Amino acid sequence: MGKSVILLLFLACSLYGTVNAYHIIGGELYYRTISFNQATGNYRYVFILKLYRDGDFVCGSRQGCLDYFENPVPINIFNAAGNRVGPSRLMEIKNTMPIRDTLKNPCLAPQTIYLEVAFYESDTVELPPMAGGYYISYQRCCRGEALSNIYNSEREGSTFYTWIPGSESRPGNNSAYFGIDEAPVICSGLPLRYNYRATDPDGDSLTYSLCSALAGGNSRSNEAVSPPPYTTTVSYIPPYHGGSPMGGSIAIDNTGLITGTPDRSGKFVVSVCVSEYDRHTGRLLGVHHKDILITVYNCETRITASTPALLNHCNDSLGLNVPITNNSVAGFTSAYQWSFSDGTDTVTTTRDVFFHQFPDTGVYTVKLVVNPGLPCTDSMTGRINNYPGLRSGFTLSGLCRENPVLFTDTSSYRYGNIVYRRWDFGVPDISSDTSNAVSADYRFPTGGVYTVNLTLRTNRGCEATITQNMRLYEVNPFAGNDTILARGQTLRLQGAGGETYAWSPGTGLNDPNIRDPLLTWNDEITFTLRVSNQQGCFGFDSINVKYYTGPEFYIPNAFTPNGDGTNDFFRFIPVGIKEYHYFRIFNRWGEVVYNSLDFRHGWDGTVRGHPAAIDTYLWILEGTDLNGQRISKKGTVTLLR
Repeated sequence: MGKSVILLLFLACSLYGTVNAYHIIGGELYYRTISFNQATGNYRYVFILKLYRDGDFVCGSRQGCLDYFENPVPINIFNAAGNRVGPSRLMEIKNTMPIRDTLKNPCLAPQTIYLEVAFYESDTVELPPMAGGYYISYQRCCRGEALSNIYNSEREGSTFYTWIPGSESRPGNNSAYFGIDEAPVICSGLPLRYNYRATDPDGDSLTYSLCSALAGGNSRSNEAVSPPPYTTTVSYIPPYHGGSPMGGSIAIDNTGLITGTPDRSGKFVVSVCVSEYDRHTGRLLGVHHKDILITVYNCETRITASTPALLNHCNDSLGLNVPITNNSVAGFTSAYQWSFSDGTDTVTTTRDVFFHQFPDTGVYTVKLVVNPGLPCTDSMTGRINNYPGLRSGFTLSGLCRENPVLFTDTSSYRYGNIVYRRWDFGVPDISSDTSNAVSADYRFPTGGVYTVNLTLRTNRGCEATITQNMRLYEVNPFAGNDTILARGQTLRLQGAGGETYAWSPGTGLNDPNIRDPLLTWNDEITFTLRVSNQQGCFGFDSINVKYYTGPEFYIPNAFTPNGDGTNDFFRFIPVGIKEYHYFRIFNRWGEVVYNSLDFRHGWDGTVRGHPAAIDTYLWILEGTDLNGQRISKKGTVTLLR
């Protein structure tokens, strides 16, 4: 059973060590003594690991990157000789917590910092007292990108460890830990006060020092398993070092308060060591350390008052209550003083839209002062034309594409006049679809959805644009192509393009009010088709039907392709023919000059784009008639110019 547990733990540790580029920015590892087992003489411990990450960091498309906390994570236990005691132990997250802070200074821009901390906790671990005690460690890559005080920080890892005193000291000790989790906004050039105080459950004496951050876990693919002692530090970029990690006169006192004035902005790893002494014996019980990434901002800010220099208040629904925007550049706790020419003053503390109720219409001035009474102040003056009452809108009538649509402006203005209007009917790629009339009609080229805009301007400087989407319906009537039939031949008409159909006249039709009536007739006739839809849109098309004796091919013996519109094409007229096999024309040398079955167009008298010679040409033609009989014809045609 014991071997199975060890194997499972080993596999779990392996599975949780296959990702790359884990961006942790700080942490600490400490322990609690839970109890003493009288039966075995062992102490029971619980280990707690705190890890920090940048809450705003995201990996994006970067491969092998983590922007969340791993869960679980392994820790390793070593004795004083550096031998590992058992397999890795897994710690799971018990809680996560966001840490946010915003710079609250009226003279500086409101920089905001956002971190996240995860609290991992182990199961109870039972260990016998041993000379030299135990080291418990967690090592992982990587710290973060482009840190200001560490070389190749994106490849530099971290080591967090704690030490349990040996049997010669106090193995039932509880380690000190840093219980305050803060993320203050720090500005270069401004005094810093950062509480880094630790807590000791046993009431032991604590002393503090700035120390070097520990390296470890440099492999990007998994956690490291390195024995103590842990003395390898990160590679600092000069002039930085553990005692001066961020520039300026930074120091920590014996209460854990870090003070000083950072002299440059950037991201800095800061590590604090707290030494724990037994108050009675003076014996050192351990040195606990915590490091974290501290961001120093350039908080210099030019306070700038900003509100519209000219505001035309036109809204009808708000009456004389005018909304005024505040676009100032200011601090998180800045104050804003509004002074109006109606004799009123108001102070606000946010940049939300400010509403001011004026006593009447008219032209007013407004003065905005940011941070009144402070050295970091600024002001500006604007003008407000307070003439509300502009109601904008329009109506339209007409749903069908074949008729013009009538647009009527229904806008009104209570305290002035509308002096300009412009319609834009929303037809793509057409610049002439506009009008400046009060009421305008427009014939749209096709059906579909159009976005119609009406822009208005008043004599008080107000401007408004109203938009409506309009659906225009249409029918596309098609009665069919003109047709030639053999006498006695029937024809099924094929109307299209709408929902309701009416053929006129109804002569020879079995039903003139359906889409595809059957025609039985023998004389030339022209039908008009009326097509409509449920919206009432309608349109017309026509078809001509001629009757010849047939089945037969009718073919002329001459044509004149001179472009005068008469006899410009040589073509055959099929009567009672249901299928065409070929129609070819040859010159006197047997060369094919035309080959097509398009009897509606025919030969235009050209060969490969050039006019054919005046001459006599041979043609051959074949098809199948409505009775299934094959009809073949041949003859000559004379081309004249």
